Amino acid sequence: MTQNLPIPLSLLQPGDQGEVVEVQAQGEVRQRLLEMGFIRGARLRVEKLAPLGDPMELVIKGYHLSLRRDESSCILVSRVA
Repeated sequence: MTQNLPIPLSLLQPGDQGEVVEVQAQGEVRQRLLEMGFIRGARLRVEKLAPLGDPMELVIKGYHLSLRRDESSCILVSRVA
């Protein structure tokens, strides 16, 4: 049996899907991420990465958004098939 351990969102590649486990950011950044829909259990998909890998485009709760690598590294996700 393999465990699906949480990993930072920044490690996902285009086409990967995940489920939010925890937002580790603090203060205003945390509040902004939560308002954008990064709450526990929310499903997301990585659409694409910019040429240098920053930012990444995601689809969460039916809308597209872009996050910088430092912001996405504060969000722990578990991979979903």
